[in-house]
Amino acid sequence: MSRPTVLPTPTPTSTPTPTPTPTPTSTILELLLDDGWFAVCDLSALTPGRGVAALLPDGHQVAVFLDRAGRPYAIGNRDPFSGAQVLSRGLTGTYEGRPFVASPLLKQRFDLLTGRCLDDDEAAVRAYEARVRTPAPSPAPAPASAPSPA
Repeated sequence: MSRPTVLPTPTPTSTPTPTPTPTPTSTILELLLDDGWFAVCDLSALTPGRGVAALLPDGHQVAVFLDRAGRPYAIGNRDPFSGAQVLSRGLTGTYEGRPFVASPLLKQRFDLLTGRCLDDDEAAVRAYEARVRTPAPSPAPAPASAPSPA
């Protein structure tokens, strides 16, 4: 039996690129909670037609969606039929002109505007009002003044 060939680990030739920080003109997705608007994420973190799970300050999970027209939606992430936190992983679509997400487990559809289950009138999840906001840019810092000649 022959021995496996061990290749040398390549050494980096350049320094890693730092992670970009949000710019003052970032667009933020916010949800209306009981005590006011809550910033969930930068809009660039969302892919139209796909969901993302986020943790709210009260410990609940929310499933956040962006449709192809750029409209945001948010519902509770817990599937009431299975008890699993999976609605953010569901398939999105429309039924009679209304956006929905289908649970990836048992395929029940939930209206993204109301949280109502389209397949069982007894079931629903919480729906959240969502908005996209571009914060006002912060004023630029004043340039440092040169020391006066003595």
